Amino acid sequence: MLPFSLERDAESVDPDLDAVLGWFRQADPDGSRMARVFRETFDQLYDGQRTGRYRWDQLYKTEKTHYGTLIEINLQREFKFEDGLVMDYKIAGHEIDCKYSASAQWMLPPESIDHLILGSVASDVKSTWSIGVVRATPENRNVGTNRDMKGSLNALGKSRIRWLFKDAPMQPNILLQLPEDQVARIFAPKSGQARVNELFRIATNMRISRNIIATVAQQNDFMKRVRENGGARSTLRTEGYLILGGDYSAQTAVARAVGCVVPEPGELVSVRVGPVDYVVENSVELDGQLWRRIEHGHASTAAAPKVISQ
Repeated sequence: MLPFSLERDAESVDPDLDAVLGWFRQADPDGSRMARVFRETFDQLYDGQRTGRYRWDQLYKTEKTHYGTLIEINLQREFKFEDGLVMDYKIAGHEIDCKYSASAQWMLPPESIDHLILGSVASDVKSTWSIGVVRATPENRNVGTNRDMKGSLNALGKSRIRWLFKDAPMQPNILLQLPEDQVARIFAPKSGQARVNELFRIATNMRISRNIIATVAQQNDFMKRVRENGGARSTLRTEGYLILGGDYSAQTAVARAVGCVVPEPGELVSVRVGPVDYVVENSVELDGQLWRRIEHGHASTAAAPKVISQ
């Protein structure tokens, strides 16, 4: 992931803003820390392990409003910002207000005028997030007409946003990427174990996070539903599925060899395999036998091999 363009508007030179951008470039050069904050904030709000929710439209209106507050809190926890005296934070010695809006229409109170704004937007459907810095000068701001006199950035202000990252990727929510009928099949069984099994049958070659497993299982020890000895790994192995974890180099090597999505740490990928007699594309040797990745609709009655965890 590379930072978005940080070129300056020649008419809006701002050393304080430059200092804040420089601080972030040092603290999070590839945006991975921010991406994790946005992903975890969506998951925190859904609270899927207890509620089974995984979509923005399943939230109450008050919960949606709370997303901005959680982003403000979670960014401060991640980056250890100082508290501001007037605004939310102090970054690189400068007061800065934190704003979030799903539509990038950040509402700016009168007390934010002439202060720096750290503004963000995110979409769980698109698996993207953006964050930038702008100064809320009077010329950059619409004048609010409501009682609290809050306004928003005008066209000039929006053009002067210095984006740290624009439409950057975050860990995908696969339950939003699957067709609705397949999601319904995953959630249909009454038992958490059966739902997790169906998740790994359906969501093959996709990055499955622990939070997705928690949301589907809706049980305290949700990762137990994945393990051997009665979990999805042992049950689905009899049907030809490998469940590969991103925490193990041996398993990510298998994922690369069979040509499926490679799981990141903390993720799992389900892939169906079948035996072959000679080396072909997307094949790997396991337990003295060659195996290749097969797609839905291809028949195979062979049980998949065990993959070591290391």
